[in-house]
Amino acid sequence: MRQNRGPGVTAYTVTDPGDDPVRPRPGTLRYGATVLGGKVWITFERGMHIRLAQPLFVRSFTAIDGRGADVHIAGGAGIVLHEVSGVIIHGLHIHDIRSQPEGPAVRPGGAVRPAGGGGGSGSGTDGDAIRVVASSKVWIDHNSLSRCEDGLVDVTVGSNDVTVSNNWFFNHDKVMLLGHDDGHAADSRMRVTVAFNRFGPNVNQRMPRIRHGYAHVVNNVYLGWRDYAIGGSMGPSVKSEGNLFVASGTAENRKVFQSQPFISCVVSFLLFAALVTLYCNLCR
Repeated sequence: MRQNRGPGVTAYTVTDPGDDPVRPRPGTLRYGATVLGGKVWITFERGMHIRLAQPLFVRSFTAIDGRGADVHIAGGAGIVLHEVSGVIIHGLHIHDIRSQPEGPAVRPGGAVRPAGGGGGSGSGTDGDAIRVVASSKVWIDHNSLSRCEDGLVDVTVGSNDVTVSNNWFFNHDKVMLLGHDDGHAADSRMRVTVAFNRFGPNVNQRMPRIRHGYAHVVNNVYLGWRDYAIGGSMGPSVKSEGNLFVASGTAENRKVFQSQPFISCVVSFLLFAALVTLYCNLCR
């Protein structure tokens, strides 16, 4: 993330919680994250609630830094990182994101294109809180994410070198997806670190679910789940270590790891096996 600091960084302050997806006004989050060129570090003048009318497409070498303000992105579209590099998303409350009717939105570089379409296009209208598509060197840190229509964090279409750390995920079904679909073999080069996060309460599955690539899942806290905690398919490599699993409910939904039948999924359970056994026994 060296390109996000040093000479040439533009300091930009969000003063206006409004949003125009086609002609962003100076002072709004979309103007700083999408329109401004070069390296940009975004902060917020005060606490605010921002409802995005269409997905927010973030430029490369942009840091969105919510420290020192109570910033909520809620009730509208989410954040999309599409074919970008060197992006930091820090200190935001992202919740109640909903799919939006297809509409135009400005993209990095200034082009206005329809934001609809879904899939791997980077459109992000399915109701994801943060969608990372074909991007690299991304850090998602110290955010709270909950109650969105689709996923909270999706990392897909060959994205690489992504770190998801120190976040709180709660009140949600399908939390985190790593890997686009079963047929997208390009995700085999994906490398994602999931570290120091808190999952729960009231989470169901995909913490994360991994296809094809490599995930290091380390030093997270899992406060119960309904289906499973960590899942894998299409032969991913998952290094899970130092995690604390506090199971809840019946014996069936105390399952920590789930892999699809006949799928080779290499998992290294290091340091935490005794903790899993202990807490599962306590919950019986």
